[in-house]
This record gives sequence, structure tokens and C-alpha cells, in this order.
Amino acid sequence: MSNLNAKFRHSHRGAQEAGRRELISRSLQSAQHCLEDQDYGTAYAHYLLVLNLAPELKTSVKETFQFTLFKWAEELDSLARIQDLFNCYEQALELYPNDEVICNSMGEHLFRMGFRDEAAGYFHKAVKLNPDFADAKENFYRVANWLVERWHFIMLNDAKRNLTYLKAIENAVCSGCKSVLDIGTGTGILSMFAKKAGASSVFACELSKTMYELACDVVAANNMDKEIKLLHLKSLDIEIPKDIPERVSLVVTETVDAGLFGEGIVESLIHAWEHLLLQPKPKNQDVNTKDYGQVIPASATVFGMAVECKEIRRHHRVGTQEVAGVHLPRSVKFFSPTHASAGSEETVEPYTTEKLSRIPGGYVPLTEPFQIMTVDFNNLQELKSLAHRKPWKLSQPVTEGGMLDAIVVWFVLQLDDEHALSTSPSEETCWEQAVYPVQGLPDYSVKAGDTVMMEVCCQDCYLKIQKISFLTSECGMDCSDRDEMLSLGNEAELCNALASLQTASEQDDKGQVCVLESTEIALLNNVPYHECFRAAMGKVLSSLNPSKDLESMDIDRHGCGVNIQEGQSKSSVDVVPDPLYVLDVSEGFSILPIIAGKLGPVKAYSSIEKEQHQAVLNVISEANNFPKETVEFWLSQLEDENVVLQRPKSDKLWSIIILDVIETSGLIQQEVMEKAAISRCLLQSGGKIFPQYVLVYGMLVESQSLLLESAVQGTEPTLGFNIAPFINQFKVPVRVYLDLSTLPCVPLSKPAELLRLDLMNPLLNTASREVKRSI
Repeated sequence: MSNLNAKFRHSHRGAQEAGRRELISRSLQSAQHCLEDQDYGTAYAHYLLVLNLAPELKTSVKETFQFTLFKWAEELDSLARIQDLFNCYEQALELYPNDEVICNSMGEHLFRMGFRDEAAGYFHKAVKLNPDFADAKENFYRVANWLVERWHFIMLNDAKRNLTYLKAIENAVCSGCKSVLDIGTGTGILSMFAKKAGASSVFACELSKTMYELACDVVAANNMDKEIKLLHLKSLDIEIPKDIPERVSLVVTETVDAGLFGEGIVESLIHAWEHLLLQPKPKNQDVNTKDYGQVIPASATVFGMAVECKEIRRHHRVGTQEVAGVHLPRSVKFFSPTHASAGSEETVEPYTTEKLSRIPGGYVPLTEPFQIMTVDFNNLQELKSLAHRKPWKLSQPVTEGGMLDAIVVWFVLQLDDEHALSTSPSEETCWEQAVYPVQGLPDYSVKAGDTVMMEVCCQDCYLKIQKISFLTSECGMDCSDRDEMLSLGNEAELCNALASLQTASEQDDKGQVCVLESTEIALLNNVPYHECFRAAMGKVLSSLNPSKDLESMDIDRHGCGVNIQEGQSKSSVDVVPDPLYVLDVSEGFSILPIIAGKLGPVKAYSSIEKEQHQAVLNVISEANNFPKETVEFWLSQLEDENVVLQRPKSDKLWSIIILDVIETSGLIQQEVMEKAAISRCLLQSGGKIFPQYVLVYGMLVESQSLLLESAVQGTEPTLGFNIAPFINQFKVPVRVYLDLSTLPCVPLSKPAELLRLDLMNPLLNTASREVKRSI
């Protein structure tokens, strides 16, 4: 009987195996048919079934499975079926957990959707799996600049900063603070300081997934993983006893930015005092420290100074009324985002940051440094009152005449009674200074004896300095924003406002406000750039329309040129020639279409998306006496905005296409040669792509600053702790957003041409070339 059962089981298993093989074969055939019909979703489902039934086929069907996955993912992405897309990748990675191509593709989708932390994890894994995988390396380098910002390297290399924090933490622990919470731990260095100083229990929290995982590796490498508990949490979400067993006696943090409050230190410390810290030590009482809570840093004093600085001015104020023949009307008021933040409902950082000691052209102090405010981080009531405190006014005498370009702010961080760190521009420090550009005044010229005035408040977790103006020494005239002047109360202030109004040349209405990024304002101030484009476009358009003198067609701002007299009859008007079509698909705000429109019978299209920017271009067009149809907005003409490069009309081609080739980061735009190839097919005979070609130059330099900003230099700056090998995984071979004019360096060679990128004639491009330079 047992032999019969064994034979039956064997026969049953045989039948099952035959059925499995039949199902696998039919599924493979079905998948192939679906691929031929471009039914990628069904094909993907068939491959999933095959690979789950026959794992031994993974190698043989790998490439076809990858192709099917990527095609199906593109389709899901276009249908906005995001969750289904990620489910597919998760299923694929269960089957191929160590496939660098799938990891990289998953990262690309995550990055496009704004999940930078998660994307970096997949890019990093792909690079680890295959260090020679070029696409994954480029993706990882791009995202690494966002994930582990360069200031992490600078701060860790700042031995003075690290030693000062270590000594303050040692003092606190030695005086009785035995339980420590490190808020915003980053690499975990302050937590390790606390443990080294003798704290019995140390907790650390970090919100960034990338930095949390990095801190875990660092702590383990320093043999403290069993003594420091790391939490992947925002400090506001920490609960007792769920996350930490009881209230701690010491909080250490360095969640401060150049403007002191920008990383949320006030909010996090209010929560810590209310929920995570022991009660503060009573003042002027000799009690045991271990029974009370305290914070490092203990307090801060904020300082400011008015300055003149051409570089700041260039990025935050449009300094010309005419650019390459285009008149910019006074009714258009250009502002950078820092000024717009004052009246914005959105939380916008109200300052930029600069390393003033390195700013091109330097700066001139217009006032003495002055104290703006102090804050006690060990006083809960003071912290809570900051957000509700009414704005207060400050005034400071001008000691040196010049242009009032900005209020520069720095602070002294008092870690304890003995140890402090300053972010002053005169100090060698890893911090930059906060810069509040002055905008919206009728005049910016101040003299010694004038008084600079401003309003200060703490709002939306930021220190805000707004309503910056000045009083002249002669008659007390208030040179401030006119909209603010109209709200003045007493009679004397009103008289001053009226006097100032007489000197202002703006129209009575508020005009058209236009908020531009600082890089866009700097570009608008770049007159040679626009003059160069005008000359190049004029040359091309003239060659395409030789019967017309383009110079005579140039419309000036006074209304002269080709305008037809109102009394002229239609019959006497010459036949209007077909216009030449110009497309500007460069990113950001651009007046190049208007410059093109001044060069004759041109139909110019702008790819500007923001409604505010479109409105401003219309105002500028009207001020230059353009017919409404001269400049139009290209994206509104398209049925599919994803296909920007296409004919202007079914029977027309472009005369000029302006592309973006270089990102503001300094990198060459991705897929620029593909866009150029499409553009060449859309040009009429004799038409051009601008720029026609790009020459890339390089130079050998020696720079200690660049080294410190790019990688942690061994264990010495981190006081013996092993951090460098882990954070240096995020160093990048290409440093983006690098301004050579601000980089302290020694040139070791003359500039050399490295690459010619020809968009009109790609046959002139070389895949690689050897460049030799003597030092």
C-alpha cells in the first residue's frame, strides 16, 4: 500500500511540474505578444507570473523584463498612477534586489516627484552595486549636493567650532547633566561628545533619512551604537516614554542658520522645555544641577550693519531702464523673493546668505555694528513670547556715505558662561551671514549723518528685518517705500512723506510687481549679454529677410518706426510680409522675445509659465509700442506641454530657437544635444539655434577652501572621531554652484579650452580630447 501511495505522489508531482512548465511557456508567449502590441501592463503581469513560478529564468529574461518594466512605468507615470508605479518597482526589486539598473530607474522616478532622500538611497545603492554605472553616478552626484549639503563638510572641518561645543558639553555633563538629547544630530558628533564627556544616557534625533542612516553608521564605527539611541524623528514628535524613558537634563543642538532662527530652533526648544526637558534651574539659587534642565547653546545676541555692496545690488535690484533697446517702464517694479516675503502669505525665507569676506568687489560698512536683539534659550516664556512680540523699530546713524544696499546680520552664540561662537564677517567661521537686501526705495544714496531705520520682528520661525528706509540729515526727509509712507500717522511724518513723494518719479498707482529670482535679476542687469543676443538675432533675421532693412524696422520707445498713420487708408498700405518666427525656451524670466520683436516683422514666442511674468512681458511690450500679437506665450498654444519643441504652425518653421544649455548650477543641461537635434529639424533654411555653440574652459587651481567644502579632512578636525569615511561617501567629483570669483584659490595654469559643444553642427563635436597644460 505504501508503494502505491508513493507512486501516486510521484505521479501527482509530475503532473504538477508539467502544468507549471505549460503555464510558464504560455505566459512567456503571451508576454511576447503583448510587447508586440505595446500592451506593456499585461506583458509585465505575465513576466511577474513567470519569474515567481520559475526563478531559474531570472537571468535569461532579465533584459526583456527590464524593458517591459520601464515602458509600463512610463505609461503609469503619464496616467498619474503613482502608487501603481511604485508597486511595480517594489515587485521588480523583490525579484532583482541587486539590479543596479532597476534601482537607478526607481531613483529617477522618485527624484522627479520630489522624494530626494528616497531617490538618493536608490542611486547610492546602484553605485555600490556597480561603481562603473555612469548614469547612476551622475544621478547620485546631482542629488548628493541637496541631500548632504556642503555646509556639513565645512562645519565638520571647523575644529574651533567642534572644540568649543565639546568643552561646553563637558562642562554641563561634569556639573551634573547626565541625560542628553541631541536635536538635529546630523552626523551624531555632538551626541558622541556627550557620551565621551561621561553622560549616562544619550538620545539623538534626525529627520533626514539620509543623515539618520549616516549617523547610525558613524556611531557604530565609533563603538557607541549601544550607548547612543538614534531616533529617525522630528524632535516635535518625540514622546515619553515611547521614544525616550524620561525627561532629560541637557538638550544640545545646532539647529541654527545664518539668520539664527531659520532651522526652527525656537519651536523645537519650546516643545523640548514643555515635554522633554527637566524644569529650568531657578536663577540666583545654589541648587544641584542634575535635578534641572538646560540647553546648549544658552543664548544668542544678534547684530546688524548697513552696507554698500555692488554684488548684492546686482542680484536684487534692476539697475537700468533700457536693455538692448528695450525700455523697461517705471510702472514695472522688480523685486527679489526676500522683499516679496514681507507681504506674502507663504513662508518665504526673508534673507539670502553670503560669506561677506569673500563677496566679489567687497563691501563698505555704512554704519557701525549694532545690536538687534538677544534671546535666552533657557527661558521658556521668552521663547514663547518671540512669535507674539510686536515688531519693534531700530534706527542707526550713517557713518560712511554710499548706496544703501543691504542690512547684514550675524550673531554670537553663547554656549555657556565660558564658551561662545561668533558668525561675524570679520571672524574665520564656517557660517555665512544673513543678508536683507534693500528694495523699493525711490533713492538709495545715503550720507554721513543720515539715519537708517528698520522694523524687526520674529515671524514664521524667521528673524525679519523689513521696512528699511532712511532719514536724510538736512530736513529729516523719509526715503522709504511709498506704500508704507501713506500709512504714517502723525502730521510731521505725513509732511515728510509728502516731501519725499515730490522727489519720487513713480506713477501714482502701485504698478506691476514682478518677483524674480536673484539670478534672473542679475541676468536682467547683464546688458552685454542682451546686446550680444540682439546683434546675433539681428544678423540672422536680416539674412532671412534681405528685402527689409531691419534697423529701420526697429521700434523705439517713443513710438517711432513702422507705425502706420491713423489716417492712412487700408488700400495704400503695403502687403504685410510673413513674419519670421522666434521661439525662446530658455528657463526663467527672459526679455529676449521682446528684443527679437524690435528687429522687424517678427512673431516671438516666450515659454514663460508664471502668470505674473507673462503680465509683465505684456506691460513691457506695450511700453515699447508693440502690437499685442508680436509676443505670445508658447505654452498656451500647445496641446501637450511636454512636447515644447514643435512647429509654430503646420506650414511654418522657426527662424531662431533659443535653448537653455547651461544650468545656473554650472552643469550642462541634460539632453541638450537631443533638444538641439529636434530644434535643427524645426528650423527654416538659414535659421539658427542660440547659442550656436558653447566653449567650455578649464583651469587648474589650488584651493584649501574647496577642499574643506568638499570632504572632511581626516579625524583631526572632528577631534579624533571617525566620521570622514562615512560623510565623504557624499562628496562629489563635480562641485555645482561654484562661483570662481568668490573662491579663495591660487591659479596653477592659464584657462584652456576643454570642449566645444556645437548645437548647429554636431559633427564638429568630439567625444573626447586630451588637454595638456603646463603649471
